[in-house]
Amino acid sequence: MEFSDSLKKNREFQQVYRQGKSYANKYLVMYVLKNDTNNNRIGISVSKKVGNSVIRHHLTRLIREAYRLHEGMFNSGLDIVVVARVNAKSISYAQVESALLHLGRLQGIIKQENN
Repeated sequence: MEFSDSLKKNREFQQVYRQGKSYANKYLVMYVLKNDTNNNRIGISVSKKVGNSVIRHHLTRLIREAYRLHEGMFNSGLDIVVVARVNAKSISYAQVESALLHLGRLQGIIKQENN
């Protein structure tokens, strides 16, 4: 992820949960909070309710890759937390990508391109 760092500490996640704005769809929930820097920070959370560690790590990698490939489309200066829902257990990369971009558009954090 060229332009982004990771959220790692629990208090960073908690701050985004408490103060951020959230939108959800069938597979993911996205919380967004401005962070007063030029870089984005992304955190991904997948609960044990979703599945065993293999499933959770697979889903985390899918979300991270979908974000990485499209990070140029996202506005900068944001803390983003993506939470996977139980329905996301067995979805494909294309569905993860679609859900992530859908939430980005709902949040208004995807740059508008004139095509």
